[in-house]
Formats: sequence, C-alpha cells, structure tokens
Amino acid sequence: MQYLVSVIDDGTGPDTPTEEAAIDAFNERLRSDGYWVFAGGLGSPDPATVIDNRGDEPVFSDGPFLESKEYLAGFWILEAPDLDVALELGAEGSRACNRKIEVRPFL
Repeated sequence: MQYLVSVIDDGTGPDTPTEEAAIDAFNERLRSDGYWVFAGGLGSPDPATVIDNRGDEPVFSDGPFLESKEYLAGFWILEAPDLDVALELGAEGSRACNRKIEVRPFL
C-alpha cells in the first residue's frame, strides 16, 4: 500500500546542514529498503495561486488556499506493507527533518 507522508513546517525555518544530512540518510535508507516511491520539497506557500474552475469561468486567487501558521513543506510517497510500518517510517522522517509529519494512505 502507498502512503503520503507530509512534512509540516510550523515556522521552524529552512533546513539546517545537520537536518539536510539526516534527510539524505533517511532518503537513502528508504531507497535501499524498498520503501521509496517519490519525494519532494515545497517552497513557501506565499507565491501560491489558487484556481477555482467550478463555475462558468476559472477564478485565480493569489496566496495559499488556507491561511495558517503551518504549511506543507514537503512529502514522501512510500510503499509500505501496512500502516504500522508507514507510521514507524513517518516517525523516523519526523526526526530526520525535525518537523511534524502526517501519514495518510492512498485510496
């Protein structure tokens, strides 16, 4: 089963060199153990554009879709045999990047 592991930034600032090294090591472990599917980091939500095309014309709005102190800073997509393994990996990822993590299964 695949899981989305979201990295939540709560204003802690950019990664430190120590965090970057820990993330690199964690990524390598995910690859070598066969859990890795894809990962990516995201920039600040400030330059985001929200598009709502549910009506007659698309509406484009500046800024994130949700005003919050916390925002999605990155993610991993993992292949894990079950939720318990995904949660263990999420806990390791949280320690590596020094951020909160949310783990959600794909439907």
